[in-house]
Amino acid sequence: MPDVKGPQRLGGWTRLVTARPRLALLAALVLTALAVFAGSGVGDRMAGGGWEAPDAESTWTTRVLEREFPASQPNLLLLIDSGSASVDDPAVAAEASRLTARLSAEAGITGVGSYWQTSAPGLRARDGHEALIAARITGEEKDAGETLDRITPLFEGERGPVKVSVGGPVAVRHEMQSIIQEDLLRAELVALPVTLVLLVMVFGSAVAALLPLGVGIVAILGTNAVLRGITELTEVSVFAQNLTTALGLGLAVDYALFIVRRFREEMAAGADPRSAVGTTLRTAGRTVLFSALTVAVSLSAMLVFPQYFLRSFAYAGIAVVLLAAAAALVLLPAALILLGPRVNALDLRRSLSRRRRPRAARPAADGRGWARLATLVMRRAPVFALVTTAALVLLGLPFLGVKFGTADDRQLPADAGSRVVQDHIREGFPGAPGGGLTLLAQGSADTAQYAALRERIAATDGVARIDGPVTKGEFTAYGVVPEGEAVGPGAQRLVHDLRALAAPVATSVTGPAAVLDDSKGAIADRLPWAIGIIVVVTLLLVFLLTGSVVIPVQAMVLNALSLTAMFGAVVWVFQDGHLSGPLSFTSTGDIETTLPVLMFCVAFGLSMDYGVFLLSRIKEEHDRSADHEGSIVFGLRQTGGLISAAAVILAVVMVAIGISRVTNTKMLGLGIALAVLMDAMVVRSLLVPAVMKVMGRATWWAPAPLRAFHRRFGLSEGEPVPQPVPVPVPGVPRPHRAGERAAR
Repeated sequence: MPDVKGPQRLGGWTRLVTARPRLALLAALVLTALAVFAGSGVGDRMAGGGWEAPDAESTWTTRVLEREFPASQPNLLLLIDSGSASVDDPAVAAEASRLTARLSAEAGITGVGSYWQTSAPGLRARDGHEALIAARITGEEKDAGETLDRITPLFEGERGPVKVSVGGPVAVRHEMQSIIQEDLLRAELVALPVTLVLLVMVFGSAVAALLPLGVGIVAILGTNAVLRGITELTEVSVFAQNLTTALGLGLAVDYALFIVRRFREEMAAGADPRSAVGTTLRTAGRTVLFSALTVAVSLSAMLVFPQYFLRSFAYAGIAVVLLAAAAALVLLPAALILLGPRVNALDLRRSLSRRRRPRAARPAADGRGWARLATLVMRRAPVFALVTTAALVLLGLPFLGVKFGTADDRQLPADAGSRVVQDHIREGFPGAPGGGLTLLAQGSADTAQYAALRERIAATDGVARIDGPVTKGEFTAYGVVPEGEAVGPGAQRLVHDLRALAAPVATSVTGPAAVLDDSKGAIADRLPWAIGIIVVVTLLLVFLLTGSVVIPVQAMVLNALSLTAMFGAVVWVFQDGHLSGPLSFTSTGDIETTLPVLMFCVAFGLSMDYGVFLLSRIKEEHDRSADHEGSIVFGLRQTGGLISAAAVILAVVMVAIGISRVTNTKMLGLGIALAVLMDAMVVRSLLVPAVMKVMGRATWWAPAPLRAFHRRFGLSEGEPVPQPVPVPVPGVPRPHRAGERAAR
């Protein structure tokens, strides 16, 4: 049954937008100008980490070590290269000692130590030509970055008989933040003109093509202002800026395409601009609002995770989705009313079509090809459903071999300064400094008990070397170097074994392998909640759209299938290293733990976005005609080209993000681009019509109580179909309408 209350519920909003378009446009422009001011400098306030769980054992232990034993947690490393001489050469040792003393005197630096002070074997390269000075920069990440910028020119470069290079975790994070901001600017410079060209190809009119870009820019600038405010309250990952740009442009294009397309349809049918906008808002506008809610719900699921890396994407994603929808439903309608027929001005396709044969002048957007495709698919629906599903499952099989790890310096390009230093340390130094574990004991015990604990640690399988203990106050620290890789399976098993050791006092463990293990545990604990939120709310929203209990389940399953190619490609390309040469990245043999969660939430939300567009038009035609197969053909004919164009444009934006020099950003951009294209070109075009045909009229089934609920609260894109009111005639029973008989 058509939604008869939707227009009444949205009528006030429609009248508000259409009554004063100039005022709405002016208010939007003023707010955008304020957002530019409020969001300035947001990138400088963002952080480069966020992968660790803040309430985990490893995080607490690291904080204690930073406070009590700063020398055990260095975040700044000076690589001293003595050239052909030995690091033990008197001239080299004298210069290194001078540099160590100078570094100790710098403000904001603590825990300074060097090979020449301690003779620690882990601080001297195997070939004897390189050694390390280690220190800790204190303060929050922004303060640490400013300290690093201040001291780097004082130490880096040729210093007497040695060459000094600056590295360490703080240098890696700082350089990553700078590269991400540079790459983001480059992505915007690539994506904006390419998007404009594609929009001109879709709309024909240059004026119409500029409207989605305007909506996207408003959404991006507004989100930057929101993120700037959030940075005053909590940490926000610098990676979130990439999602802001991608979704801001992508969703703005999606929503604007849908609204402008409907507006032009109404204008072509003879409506005046104000009436056309009113009808568009009551129909396509409701679908856009509905779609924005589904995307926002998928992104909000990341709020349940403790890592601020994931929470940051939720902040950015929810803000940009809602702002893109608001701009599309307020700013865009106001512009359309003021433009009127001029929305079709500067029609570049018309000027080109005059030079072609008359046949070529036929509108490209008539959807006949999509209608033929839908008819073909439904004619062989079981075959298309089985073959497409099998192909998608096959593409996802590599994900069964996924290995999770932690992000490190190898995300950076090979020629990045901090990456070069870390490569030298990883390849040339014994024990991989910075990659070991630390067992922290807290409490009172005698010397013999601490010595016995050291012996138990040394006897644990997988321990290559143990340093310490070092005691300060009530805390005692043991340095443990694992055999093999710092975060490999052996190191993770060692974390569990060390945490299970019997000890006379309370103990805790930290280090890269412990951080990874705790991060995986935090994600595993919260993942059911995140999936539950997405599933329950998505089922409810799709039910409100369609009135069916079958279609929401279909949508969930088919959306999940659309992501298989993305997850399979992530493992095959980024974990296993295929295409690492052409794509210019270094494979570490694993995937950062939080990335699959992030990619799932973003890609699932975008998939639902396209699903809502298609289902809304199918539902509209089904309400009008009650023709199941005809409504599928109608829906694909009306939205197939639109969804494909939107997917291609969004994929272009994501690929522009994916050309980043940082591996995680590259993985995010290219992976979601693949998921979007697979969803639009395969799932929406082949699998949805095939499955709906196989299910037949059962597709629209719902129990009677839920049908009544939907009639009262549901939404649809179609205008209400007026129902004739029977005039009662004395002595003649009132006939029941078909819907009433069915309900009974």
